Amino acid sequence: MEVISIGSSSSGNSYIIKAGSTNLLLDVGLSATKIMKALSECNIEAEDVDAVLITHEHIDHVRSVRAVARKCGNARFYASRGTQCSTEAFSYVDESRIVTVSRGDSARYGDVEIRCFGLSHDANEPVGYSVIADGEQLTVVTDTGIVTEEIFDEMCKADILVFEANHEEDMLMFGPYPYSVKMRIKSDHGHLSNVTSGELLARLLGERESNAGRLDILLAHLSEKNNTPYHARMTIEEILRNNGFVRDEHYTMTVAAKEGLTAI
Repeated sequence: MEVISIGSSSSGNSYIIKAGSTNLLLDVGLSATKIMKALSECNIEAEDVDAVLITHEHIDHVRSVRAVARKCGNARFYASRGTQCSTEAFSYVDESRIVTVSRGDSARYGDVEIRCFGLSHDANEPVGYSVIADGEQLTVVTDTGIVTEEIFDEMCKADILVFEANHEEDMLMFGPYPYSVKMRIKSDHGHLSNVTSGELLARLLGERESNAGRLDILLAHLSEKNNTPYHARMTIEEILRNNGFVRDEHYTMTVAAKEGLTAI
């Protein structure tokens, strides 16, 4: 299994997931031009996209639903009822192509299993996704203010983890955002800080089964104003190192670029 970030930041997010012969898009918050160019660079024709998984209705995740539905004519769109009702984007997708999901659901697409879990975000019924194929699991956890036990249990099963490291707390609190926005980001329905992400990853590595193997981590959804790849990696790797975990032995870590392809 391979996950390729087309671009990930507070301004837009989209990922390509290649699982055997199945091609998925997870979120389409970038321009359709960028998404189609990325598919071409990955040798995937638009008509060969099998499904589009949508986490929630915020524009940095649904910006190109209409255009992608038109260009990827064979793709089914997975989203919660709350997400569908909270954006007009789905009014441009034929109802026969929409699959309504909710937390705890599991569906099969060919030889791929798609599993949903709830997120804690200021959206209408946001969901995260795990994709399982050939005994390997990819789990994507972004846009959540806290990691509940439901989310953590799903993370523990992952071989590949796309995980949010949204902000460095000092950069956020001393940055240009209005106080109300800062509090929203720090809330239980906002986003994960670098420190929180590091602590959760340390707990995760400690609780994974001893035979689970190395965890491949893609840090994602970094804030443009309140974080940098350097800060995210430095903060998280220091926490992991202090907890006895060694890079390339217990985990690998890559930071998704704001623009351009990042693959793990």
